Amino acid sequence: MPTDPNGTVGISTGRRWSIVVVSLLVTASAFIFINGVAFLIPALEEDQGTPLAEAGLLSSMPSFGMVATLILWGYLLDRIGERIVLTVGSVLTAVAAYAATTVHTMVSFAALLFVGGMAAASCNSAGGRLVSGWFPPEQRGLAMGVRQTAQPLGIALGALVIPELAERSKSATAGLIFPAVLCAVSAVLSFVAITDPPRKEWDEATEQERANPYRGSWVLRRIHVVSALLMVPQTVTVTFMLIWLITNYHWSITSAGALVTLSQLLGAVGRVMVGRWSDRIGSRLRPVRIMAVVGVLVLAGLALADQLRSSIAVPLMVAASVVAVLDNGLESTAVTEYAGPFWSGRSLGLQNTYQRLMAAGAPPVFGALIAAHGYPPAFAVCGIFPLLAVPIVPAKTLPPGLETRARTQSFRRLRRWISFRSGDWPDGTPRPGPLARRQRLRRRGKVAAPPT
Repeated sequence: MPTDPNGTVGISTGRRWSIVVVSLLVTASAFIFINGVAFLIPALEEDQGTPLAEAGLLSSMPSFGMVATLILWGYLLDRIGERIVLTVGSVLTAVAAYAATTVHTMVSFAALLFVGGMAAASCNSAGGRLVSGWFPPEQRGLAMGVRQTAQPLGIALGALVIPELAERSKSATAGLIFPAVLCAVSAVLSFVAITDPPRKEWDEATEQERANPYRGSWVLRRIHVVSALLMVPQTVTVTFMLIWLITNYHWSITSAGALVTLSQLLGAVGRVMVGRWSDRIGSRLRPVRIMAVVGVLVLAGLALADQLRSSIAVPLMVAASVVAVLDNGLESTAVTEYAGPFWSGRSLGLQNTYQRLMAAGAPPVFGALIAAHGYPPAFAVCGIFPLLAVPIVPAKTLPPGLETRARTQSFRRLRRWISFRSGDWPDGTPRPGPLARRQRLRRRGKVAAPPT
């Protein structure tokens, strides 16, 4: 496995965090464009009579565009660095988003969404590389969690603004003016405020640092598959939550957009907390497995509640949308740490390609499924994807630089479990209660009397 760079010299802590904030803003602007069409679905249905399956396909076009260029952007990252990639990508995204508001045919609109997605792909890998390059291992989970709030924050802002713009303007596509302006501003910020982390030249690196991380190991491939499977619940909740609230529960566009915004803000806070959790326990992937299990349970509950028209369906939808976004930062951090500085751009590009393939394919497929059978079966099918991910997660893989912390945490958990099984507190004093009494008797070779 390639060695893991610290990349923390020559820059202050405040400067590092300012780079993360700029990366967050750039990525959030790109995701407002990538997910913005989902918030145009009510306007497209009302103004142009666009069927739900076709609207879902339109919302997938930026993701299809990203698939076409993610690996290329990753290759460029490994060669020319983050600053240029973020600046050029933001400029091209702004141009495509603005052009999409000026066309009058669905074919032209879809083509420009595709081109914009090709450009917006630049931000996905670049932000992750900035975190791995500028932060030490014990801070990367938190830093990546902050940077990964870009997606839910971008979606939240888009859900708040884009439907209102589309409703109040003459054109259903006018809402994309908003991401066009933000991406233009992001290009300027990238050029002015981003500093590429210091890295060795290829000729100066050791053979271990240059080694292909895919040879002799399935860890990266398993992370890629897991992240792709867990992308489906995220895409489905983002794409259909707004229209689900409007059509099934008769919410207004303003109220539905506000709830989508709230759920994404909660997801942003959750990403930061989960990232910090991964730093504390010394593992990126064990929390991913836990989030996958929770996602299965929440989606199953949502399907049942929606089928019964229960009042808890809406809170469960919020919970599903929050849980669905918690894993991305952990997987991206794990990929950059395991791939090393000379392969992380391409590895992140490959991972994001798998993710965007699922993100592009899910809306039209689930749109057709919803049109044919309704939302509850669609939510149930959606829960299969995190279920498939649970056994694939390489949860025992430890981040470079955090092996000692992870083993210390494992020893502490074992010690607490042994103490609990003994019926005593960790300091040796007896725990109160009948369960603790039976545990102490069992430890002494006696059988506790059954309760009467």
